[in-house]
Order: sequence, then structure tokens, then C-alpha cells
Amino acid sequence: MLKLLRSLMLGVLLIGAFVLALLMCLLRPFHRNNVYQVANWFGKVGPLLGLKVVKRGQENLMKEQAVVYIGNHQNSYDLFTQSSLVPPGTVSLGKKSLIWIPLFGQIYWLTGNILIDRGNRSKAISTIQDAARKIREKALSVWIFPEGTRSRGRGLLPFKTGAFHTAISAGVPIVPVLASCQKDICMNKKDNGVVIVEAMEPIPTEGLSKEDVRALAQKVYDMMNRRLAELNAEAAQLAAAK
Repeated sequence: MLKLLRSLMLGVLLIGAFVLALLMCLLRPFHRNNVYQVANWFGKVGPLLGLKVVKRGQENLMKEQAVVYIGNHQNSYDLFTQSSLVPPGTVSLGKKSLIWIPLFGQIYWLTGNILIDRGNRSKAISTIQDAARKIREKALSVWIFPEGTRSRGRGLLPFKTGAFHTAISAGVPIVPVLASCQKDICMNKKDNGVVIVEAMEPIPTEGLSKEDVRALAQKVYDMMNRRLAELNAEAAQLAAAK
């Protein structure tokens, strides 16, 4: 019964958010703050899911400077957890096939997000170069999930290098953003515990070249992997203490 009630309420909220987002995008398509506005709406949904979202590291969100944010991609609940930390002037990099999802895909495109064709290497490289150009010319930050797919509770998956090529090419810092484990969230549970979402300290890329990409990716992966284990343990303790 709880699952049905939540699903109905969430459905109504999402439809309302999509309608508002569509109107906003039609009035100001591809505006630099469209993604921030929609993410802000979705970031308030946690309590409806019986979820407490603890936000940390807002001081590391470099709102006055373009950066590449990289997050861990777990499941669909990322939409309601990590989105709570998306700052103004930020768009995401997503797979091109998203545009074919009814309503969501069209809004995803109109909000100004960048679509990448992962099945075509030359087009993917061109998209990365275009993202780097937008970062430099428009002072626009880009949010990327370097795992390339959902981990579904399997921990941090190996990173692809596109995000790091983008950051080095644009000459901007990388800011890792982590959400603690979300695999046990269930629509039929009254209390879904705690998810900690944390922006880590910026990692400079100044002076690096494409030859440094793999080493940088491994360095960031190791940092995020260690921190994710710490956040998972802390989130579990906070949930037990509720």
C-alpha cells in the first residue's frame, strides 16, 4: 500500500515538475541555469521516499568558476540525491539515447545538457571537445558520471577517461561528488535511512596534458573509492541512530 501511495504521489510530482520544466525551457531554451533549477526541484523529493539526504561540502562547489564535476552513478535515485548539490551554471553529459525517452528526454535536451554518442568514437571525441569549448567560452560547468553505467550497489566501477580529457582540455579543476550507497532504498519501506551527498575538494588539472589522463583518472578513482567506503559506514551509523 505504501509503495502504491508513494508511486502515485511521486508520479504527480514528476509530471508537475516536467510540465513546469518544459514551460521554462520553451521560454528560455538551453539557458545556463535550467539544469540547476530542475535539479533543485528533484533534490527536495527525498522526504517523500522516506529518505534523509545529508548534504556536505557545499563550500567546494565552485560557483564562480567553471569546473568538471564527477559523480558516482548508482541508480535512478541519483535524480533525488546527487541533484541536491547541482550548482548554478552546470549542465550534465549524458548518452544520446536519452532524448528518445518521452518527455524526460526532450526536457533533458532543452535544459541544455550535452548529449554524447558513446557508440561512435569519433562523435564522442567531438562531443568532449565541444564540452571543453563550452566550459572555456561560456564558463559553464559540466557534471559527468565517469563510470559510464549504473553501479547498482556494486561499489565504484572503473572510470572511463572522457571526463578527465574534458577537464584537462578545458584547463579547469575536477570536483568529485559522492553519494553513499542507495541500493537498499525501497518504495515500500517507511524509513529508507540516510544518504550522504558530499562534494570533495577540487583537484587542479593545470599543467597536465593528455598523456596524464589515465594517471589522473586512477588518482581520482582511488580517492573517491576510499571516501565512498567511509561515507557508506557513516550513513549506516546515522540511519541506525535515527
